[in-house]
Amino acid sequence: MGCGLVSCQKEPVPLKGIDVEVEVRDHVATVTSTLQYENKEESPIEAVFVFPLPGDAAVCHFSARIGQSEVVAEVKEKQEAREEYDDALSSGKQAFLLEESEQSPDVFSMSVGSLPPGESASIRLQYVIELAVEADDGLRFCLPAVLNPRYQPRGVGGSTPPQVTSVPASLVPYSLSFTARVTSPRPISKVESNCSLDPMQYLNIEQTQATVRLGDGHKFDRDVELLVYYKDAHQPAAIVEAGKDSAQPGSLMGDPVIMLSLYPEFPEAVMSSLASCGEFLFLVDRSGSMGNGRIGSARDTLLLLLKSLPMGCYFNIFGFGSDYDQLFPASVEYSQTTVDEALEKVKTMSADLGGTEILKPLKHIYKQPCVLNQPRQLFVFTDGEVENTKEVLELVRSNASSHRCFTFGIGDGASSALITGMAKQGGGHAQFVTGTERLQPKVMQSLRFALQPAVVDISVSWDLPKGVYVTPLSPPITTLFHGQRSLIYAQLTGENSGASEGRVTVKYSLAGQPSENKLGFGLKTKDTGLTVHRLGAWTLIRSLELEQREGEQKQQDEAVKKRMVKLSIQSGVSSAFTAFIAINKESGEAVRGPLLRRNVPVPTNMMVDGKRTSWGPPRRCKASSQGPPRCCKASSSKQLYYMREVFNSNSDSPGRGELVAAQAIDPLLQVITLQKATGFWTIVPELTTVLGKTQEELDKAKPLPVTEDVWATVLALIWLHGFKMEAQDEWQLVAMKAVSWVCAQKVGCMTECVEAGNTLLGCKVQKEDLGL
Repeated sequence: MGCGLVSCQKEPVPLKGIDVEVEVRDHVATVTSTLQYENKEESPIEAVFVFPLPGDAAVCHFSARIGQSEVVAEVKEKQEAREEYDDALSSGKQAFLLEESEQSPDVFSMSVGSLPPGESASIRLQYVIELAVEADDGLRFCLPAVLNPRYQPRGVGGSTPPQVTSVPASLVPYSLSFTARVTSPRPISKVESNCSLDPMQYLNIEQTQATVRLGDGHKFDRDVELLVYYKDAHQPAAIVEAGKDSAQPGSLMGDPVIMLSLYPEFPEAVMSSLASCGEFLFLVDRSGSMGNGRIGSARDTLLLLLKSLPMGCYFNIFGFGSDYDQLFPASVEYSQTTVDEALEKVKTMSADLGGTEILKPLKHIYKQPCVLNQPRQLFVFTDGEVENTKEVLELVRSNASSHRCFTFGIGDGASSALITGMAKQGGGHAQFVTGTERLQPKVMQSLRFALQPAVVDISVSWDLPKGVYVTPLSPPITTLFHGQRSLIYAQLTGENSGASEGRVTVKYSLAGQPSENKLGFGLKTKDTGLTVHRLGAWTLIRSLELEQREGEQKQQDEAVKKRMVKLSIQSGVSSAFTAFIAINKESGEAVRGPLLRRNVPVPTNMMVDGKRTSWGPPRRCKASSQGPPRCCKASSSKQLYYMREVFNSNSDSPGRGELVAAQAIDPLLQVITLQKATGFWTIVPELTTVLGKTQEELDKAKPLPVTEDVWATVLALIWLHGFKMEAQDEWQLVAMKAVSWVCAQKVGCMTECVEAGNTLLGCKVQKEDLGL
């Protein structure tokens, strides 16, 4: 049979191609995906496609074009939509159903029903999403392409998860085209990607509009990530969007909705003195899917974290898979002895604990009593492939008052709903690491956030003209970090008496001191296609969903659920309790006999026969002539790291042993490993090797009044500043600890010592640059 493309199950695949258009406006994106289906078989079919979307995507449009006719889907209560879909198919009509997984909001199922032989259909799906802010102020957009099988914990009941048909990423039988248009009030500096891009094209002289396109020959072997950089990215902003003319005034879609983008700035005095206390708990995924270099990256990162923790804090390390373990029976005080013991354990850590059951270790951690006067900070490292996402988020939310939760999604296919959800519910920050991108800089940004004093007593007050009232759509702000964006959505009701401006004030207490940030905004409404309304509706729906899941009384649960369904239908935004349903009432005769079901395969990067099916090349980018892209600043240590990752991904590769051994002499990690817990270095052969000098050369150059430990520490600091500035984010806290130790030694000839170190190492680092 000439049925065209086939899956690995030897079944024909009716999905031929996906075309994605992304419209980025400042820090919000509208994504339109068009899926082309064609039935080349001799019988009518039903095509079912289970695929990933970002966990915080607000799906707001679903339609189908068959021949010359277009059918636009409606949002209906989920069970009602399913029944309509089944009834339509049994009566011979074409029907299209789109629904969100009840287990995790980042997995959707699309059913294309009763596609006759020779028929084609074009399915259009649209969603809006906020772009996350990265460590280097880039705005991150990710189009998930990879859907790894989600691990279902033993003994967990509930609704049946959608059936996922997976193939190795290199064998996906349909194509992807991808274009993005970026528009901003501020100039666009550059756009980067983990995939090959055609050069960015500016569309105006001001460089506030640009387009980028995915290069030819893209394979579905990784998620497509864009990083958009603006000049002056930290400017607070407000958008007041006009309501829908046909909607009733007073309703969410009928009234104007405001989106405020705030970047709180904390006093310099507070930021210069990071906390020297805290209980730091590191929860590391050691399931089988963390193999192939991911666990190696986690090991290197734990080493860096342990060396960067302040004296006086407490810490512990947990590993989890089908079961979990912990390094110490309870959190221990940070000292040379406990750090050495932890590092020995970290060196032997491997992906050997089976499945991904994160709920059990979290419950265990939350049962442990907190250390007095040591704020608890939880760092979670996972590739995030679990079925019970919503149960995990409920647990984190219910314990949010006792800790902050920082999460790291490792690898393509990590569940964005789990990673971002845990951080949001735990008052922390989420980061994603894909391909061969280094985890360390992102982790160190989160550690700096964790060392910032917790902001408490946060309140938001509005100053609006007479006759205008505000209804918040966002949950109350529970977390603020210096320079990190906070978004607030609110509905504006009533008649404006003529005033053109409003003001919002965010008040909070920081390190015992009252502080506030103010933002004025114009009240003139803009027509921006209801994007802000839909994001506001989605935000409110997700807040209500958590409220509903926490509700103790069934009656209260039902009331909240009804409100969510009503809001979802009114706004046209998907929810866990609704689905999009479209029926082509003009379509053919009743189908005789069962439809042939065709599961459209989705790419996976999971293990097949014990080996991972694909591994992407190093992060590449071709996007802008404005400054070198961050991935092009690879140091020798980064190249070594990449070699280690690639060769670890194939245990049969020749030379693997040599490269794994080579990883041990990654110079930056080597220097950091050699630092003592209190912050100083000693003269040891490993340090002299990294410095490229002999013991005799070091002894000869040392100023006489200076002790060996001070000399070694100054040399290490000069080496970091002189040779590793591109990785400063990774060693900054290590260096701060070293500087504090040197200053405490009260060395009288520090200028002479730094000059001698510069001469020895061939550097020109100023004493002031070192912080001495």
